[in-house]
Amino acid sequence: MGDDLSVLDSPTVADPVPTRVRNSAELPAGFRGTTSGATSKPISTYTALLSRVRDAGLLERRTGFYIGMFVVVTLLLAAAVAGSFLLGDSWFQLLIAGGIGLLFTQYAFLAHETAHRQVFSSGVVSDRVGRILASGVVGMSYAWWTSKHTKHHGNPNTIGRDTDIDYDTVSFLEQDAVKQRGLSRLFTQKQGYAFFPILLFEGVNLHLLSYRTLFGRGKVDKRWHEIAMVTVRFTVYLGLIFWFLPVGMAFAFVGVQLAIFGLYMGSAFAPNHIGMPIIPEGSRVDFLSKQVLTSRNITGGGFMTFAMGGLDYQVEHHLFPSMARPHLRKASKMVREHCLEHGVPYTQNSLPQAFGTVIRYLNRVGLAARRPFDCPMAAELRPR
Repeated sequence: MGDDLSVLDSPTVADPVPTRVRNSAELPAGFRGTTSGATSKPISTYTALLSRVRDAGLLERRTGFYIGMFVVVTLLLAAAVAGSFLLGDSWFQLLIAGGIGLLFTQYAFLAHETAHRQVFSSGVVSDRVGRILASGVVGMSYAWWTSKHTKHHGNPNTIGRDTDIDYDTVSFLEQDAVKQRGLSRLFTQKQGYAFFPILLFEGVNLHLLSYRTLFGRGKVDKRWHEIAMVTVRFTVYLGLIFWFLPVGMAFAFVGVQLAIFGLYMGSAFAPNHIGMPIIPEGSRVDFLSKQVLTSRNITGGGFMTFAMGGLDYQVEHHLFPSMARPHLRKASKMVREHCLEHGVPYTQNSLPQAFGTVIRYLNRVGLAARRPFDCPMAAELRPR
């Protein structure tokens, strides 16, 4: 498939290899796979869809668009910095802090799209620019994120293969919820209601995970480049804030910026897959079905696409990871038609609907944490 697919992209085979499903009854409705022992290939029509999308010119890069986005975000950041200096010793600085949190998230979106080769066809250039944006501007490890994100894109919502659904404060799977004890169990039982409030701490978490990776023992590509960039970024950023503002206000400024950054990042990524079907461990599903059925699009037009950095077209992003943001809307029409023709469920909701689904799903998973307190008879009578 040439350079249409990057290291974070879909499989480069024309059609999935023969697959085996450990237990076909475990698969959510709509998934296509073969039962154990079968020799036929699962049905896949991805190649035909890919050809149609490519022929329409929707896999062409839009470098100019992204340069324009970078310039706009950078000018807004410069305006925020200028506004901060003009405000001086004022608690209105916290409004500036919130705005900077939003802008850092926009830089993160650009880093994400650059890593997917939506901006440049060259992998070397994409990684170089993506690393500067992620590590040098946002303050996150590019190597840590790309490693994690590659696993997710290849196997979204797949138990044992998608690390995005591994336990980390929140249980995304009942098998993790049931293991919780003490305060963690109490939290898990109502984790859906707590999910968005705890995203206020996700900014801190992302930075800590990055540092843990960079200073850990595992292999990290361009480790010292990233350590240098992240260190310089935080030294300059924090140095300016604590030099210009009183200590208490400086701490509040950083806290608000990190809270808004974490909430915005988490709220943009959470609706993508949470509450969508989970693929059992050991199962194999054809590429198109796997990507479409585990993903959710968000309606809302051009503003939503800007606000979510193109993540509102999650289905199309997973099918064509190197597709530039301006092409996603047109591609979505083709994908919807294709899915309708071939009977593949295609999900799209408004943002409030998606958030509601996320909360309900996490609360439903959290019910598993109550089961150790159930009486044996009640457990036996519970519908399975």
